[in-house]
Amino acid sequence: MSGARGGAARTLRVPGRHGYAAEFSPYLPGRLACATAQHYGIAGCGTLLVLDQDESGLRVFRSFDWNDGLFDVTWSENNEHVLVTCSGDGSLQLWDTAKAAGPLQVYREHSQEWDPTIGKSLCTFRGHESVIYSTIWSPHIPGCFASASGDQTLRIWDVKTTGVRIVIPAHQAEVLSCDWCKYNENLLVTGAVDCSLRGWDLRNVRQPVFELLGHTYAIRRVKFSPFHASLLASCSYDFTVRFWNFSRPDPLLETVEHHTEFTCGLDLSLQSPTQVTGSIS
Repeated sequence: MSGARGGAARTLRVPGRHGYAAEFSPYLPGRLACATAQHYGIAGCGTLLVLDQDESGLRVFRSFDWNDGLFDVTWSENNEHVLVTCSGDGSLQLWDTAKAAGPLQVYREHSQEWDPTIGKSLCTFRGHESVIYSTIWSPHIPGCFASASGDQTLRIWDVKTTGVRIVIPAHQAEVLSCDWCKYNENLLVTGAVDCSLRGWDLRNVRQPVFELLGHTYAIRRVKFSPFHASLLASCSYDFTVRFWNFSRPDPLLETVEHHTEFTCGLDLSLQSPTQVTGSIS
């Protein structure tokens, strides 16, 4: 469930659970969260695992169950103990790792922006013509976020207008993931069912600024490095995690092949440039 690029991988297997998303804590080195589901998310319940890693390996710090599969997780940027998960029943769950039981709150609206201090969505954004697989806030532009969808588009939104600013026909296939470059406010990357990664400059979206090929099945998640402007990582249903430097003529840096099932979750540590975590379903 976690590995270090260029070093030994640390793995934790939880019987009866399949991982769908993993994210490092932005506060505590070595702490990460993983959203999991039973039966490949088709039926059954889900579990949020909060893990700590050290030289001896990975151990479970907290474990929270939910009555449906959990498919994504993210940490609060205001409180080191708080996480949010989303599940197959359409709800969001707010958890506190300082408490042994939970969740603190459950939000049962669908496809919304929300504020946990208010308890309901702030506004709803409509425009995609198919399921939305991924969203990401801009690290540069307040109130701006991007979304990737099965309608083959990448869209840029503004919370001030609750409307779409830019529509990019990013691939001729479902777009499963997107991320915003931490060093360039105009640069995003998408990953799609067509096995390609594409970079997009918001100042001119008529064609991608780079395309990365190598995966042999759909790309489930892509992340820019928080340490290097042109480095990114991707994971795929081809069981691999790949590292790229899109500024090089030969951009593929490394392929990690120690997973034995679909690789669905991926995150890069904010604390260490060599720590990467992935989850498998």
